[in-house]
Amino acid sequence: MDQTRSFPLADVLSVTTDRLLSRRHMAGLYDLLGFMTGQDVYTHQLGTAADAAAPALMTQHPFLADLLPPDGSDPADLMAWLVNAEREHGENLAVTPLKDWKQRDPIEGACDAVGAEKVFVVPMDPR
Repeated sequence: MDQTRSFPLADVLSVTTDRLLSRRHMAGLYDLLGFMTGQDVYTHQLGTAADAAAPALMTQHPFLADLLPPDGSDPADLMAWLVNAEREHGENLAVTPLKDWKQRDPIEGACDAVGAEKVFVVPMDPR
């Protein structure tokens, strides 16, 4: 059986709309994408994780495909739109993890993102 966890609609919409709507700001994205991928997601991994998560979220909740904020909204209008969306669809959604996500090493990902010559791994004394 798949594990399911409830997330704020605003966090989910931050992934499906490419607009940061989470009231928890980036913490909402890290929390949702970390749950869906089953690993800690680092900043340089957010785009890849969101690209994988968005279609899965829309499959889990098909109404998300058509739930888009109006173009050119100022912050006040965007928040009003979000409140109306929460009234219509609920403040929280059940989310299941991605089935096909392959664990990614964050250091290797950083090397791929910026170039290995720019990433320095410093060994730490475990004490």
